[in-house]
Amino acid sequence: MAVLFLLLLSLCQGPQAAAEDTQAIYVALGEMLELPCPSPLILHGDEHLSWFQGSATGSSTILLAHVQMIRSTPDPWKPGRESRPKLLGNYSLWLEGTKEGDAGRYWCTILGQHYNYQNWRIYDIFVLKGSQLSAKNANGSPCSLLLCSVIPPRRLDSVTWLEGKGSVRGGRGQIQSFWGDGGALLLVCPGEGLSESRARRPRVIRCLVSQNKGISFSLAAPVDAPPAICASSTAWAVPWILTLLLMAGEGVTILALSILLWRRRTRGNQCRDTSIHQFKPEIQVYENIHLAHLG
Repeated sequence: MAVLFLLLLSLCQGPQAAAEDTQAIYVALGEMLELPCPSPLILHGDEHLSWFQGSATGSSTILLAHVQMIRSTPDPWKPGRESRPKLLGNYSLWLEGTKEGDAGRYWCTILGQHYNYQNWRIYDIFVLKGSQLSAKNANGSPCSLLLCSVIPPRRLDSVTWLEGKGSVRGGRGQIQSFWGDGGALLLVCPGEGLSESRARRPRVIRCLVSQNKGISFSLAAPVDAPPAICASSTAWAVPWILTLLLMAGEGVTILALSILLWRRRTRGNQCRDTSIHQFKPEIQVYENIHLAHLG
């Protein structure tokens, strides 16, 4: 009964430990992780071990495992075989294929008549996640934007970007890195100073955060020049086609106006010739003279 009361008390209150008693562990997304909970040297047979998980925000607490500790090597916790995480035979907690939801605080307790280890081991789990985006610099050249983030967000005191055995180098290219609360950012643009063989090889860049843990990014080799030239020609063909169409439209308009003006001028000349042909001033003069003589 006392053990059950202490268990409920631990579930409600959560761990109350100093910062130096808490071990921070970084794990990459999808990796495996084992959290040990060492057994006391002497077991009396009435000890119970429990594993708890607190959410990243600290708003909730989940009971992951609760077993009775025995003197011989125990079997894995049966419910744990079908669920995540698993409880191993040595009472360690096993996380396989770490997910974002696995981030948070984990702690184990050992309770009995002779032991009252409320916070026997406490771990703060931070999940590392990598994202790779495409960008362009001021000259329009393609660049890669690498983001190394931490779940839950935590300020990173130091971030190291490695390529091979050394730091990332860009030749004459552009390399810019930033980091702050919750993540680090690296902008990688192609370099003109690299040799042809090195420039055509894919690059593997690693974001190293702490405890030799980090995320690896794979940058594909740049494409050959001919496809890029073809794509550029196709892109520039559209403005040229529009210009030619505009010039052709203007030419047709000018031709139509010229034909219309020519037709109007021709009709005007015909009308003028007809009026001059119908009006005969010499006949009118002769008639006037003849009438004067008769009068």
